[in-house]
Amino acid sequence: MKATRPLRIVAFGGGHGLAACLRALRVASQVLPLDLTAVVTVGDDGGSSGRLRTARDVLPPGDLRQALTALAEGRDQFAWRTAGLLQHRFAGDDALAGHPVGNLLLCGLMELLGDPVEALDHAAGLLHCHGRVLPMSRQPVWIEADILDADPACPGQAVLVEGQHRIAVSRGMVQTVRLNPGAPVACEEAIAAVGIADWLIFGPGSWYTSVIPHLLVPDLAAAMVKSQAKRLVILNLATDNETAGLSLPGHLGALHRYLPPLRVDVVIADPRAIGDPTGVRGAAESLGALLMLAPVAVADGAARHDPVALAAALGPILGAAQ
Repeated sequence: MKATRPLRIVAFGGGHGLAACLRALRVASQVLPLDLTAVVTVGDDGGSSGRLRTARDVLPPGDLRQALTALAEGRDQFAWRTAGLLQHRFAGDDALAGHPVGNLLLCGLMELLGDPVEALDHAAGLLHCHGRVLPMSRQPVWIEADILDADPACPGQAVLVEGQHRIAVSRGMVQTVRLNPGAPVACEEAIAAVGIADWLIFGPGSWYTSVIPHLLVPDLAAAMVKSQAKRLVILNLATDNETAGLSLPGHLGALHRYLPPLRVDVVIADPRAIGDPTGVRGAAESLGALLMLAPVAVADGAARHDPVALAAALGPILGAAQ
C-alpha cells in the first residue's frame, strides 16, 4: 500500500487499557502518519460514571473521558490545561465529591447537543485531540457474567453477577459474559470507521468488561469480520480479578470463543509477562497471528504499558503495512 494518506487505525477497549494504547499510538503518530479512532465500551456502572448514568440517563462518561485525554495534543497552554482540568476529580464529601470535571463536561455536552457523538467531537476539539473518540453504542449497556465461586455460600457453582464494577471486583472465574440488552445498536460512525480501517487494535485492558463487549454488539462484530483491515492484539501484562484463572493464551482463546470468525494478524506481548512463549505463540497461531515479543512495560516493573516502548513496538508493525 502506497503511503498516500495516513493509516486508519481503530482501537477498541475502555478505561486505562485503551488509554495506554492511545497514548502509544499518539507517540507513534509523531513519525508515522496515523488517523486514529477510539471505540469505547459504554457499560461502566461504578464510581462517578455509575452515579451520572443513574441520575441523568446518559452514557457513562468516564472511559470516554480517559480516551479523550489520552489523545489530547496539548499543542498550547490552553489545551494542556484543559486536558488536566478534565482529569481533575473533586475532593470532599458533598454532591460533587468523586466526580472528575471531564465527566460533568461530557454529561453537559450530551444533554446540550442531544447526541453523544457530537458531544465527543466537540470535546475533542477543545482538547485538540489527535483522533476521534466514539462510543460502541449510543445506548448504555449493562454487563453481566456467570462467575464460578463468586459466592462463598455456593462453592463450585456459577452465580450471576450484574454490573461492570461488580464483575471487576468479584472473586472467582468468569464463565460467560454478556450484554443487556443482548443486541445493542452499534454506533454508526464506529461501523463506518471499521469499514475503512487499515488496522483494528484490541487491548490491552480488562478483557471481559472492556475488550470482549465490542464483540457482543452484533453489527459492530459483523463489521470487524467483514473489514479488510489487519487486526492486532496487545496482551495484558498481568491478570486482574475478573481474569483470575484465565491464562494469557486464554485471553486469545476468549476472542475466538466470543467471535469465532475473527482472524488476527499480529499479537504483541511482553516477554517478561508471558515467560515461556510456547503457549501464547500457539494460541496466536490458532487465530492466524504472528506473535511479536517486545519489552512494552514500564521500567519499574509495574504492570503498566509504557507509551514510548509500546509505540516503538507498534511503529514498525503498522508501518510495514504501507
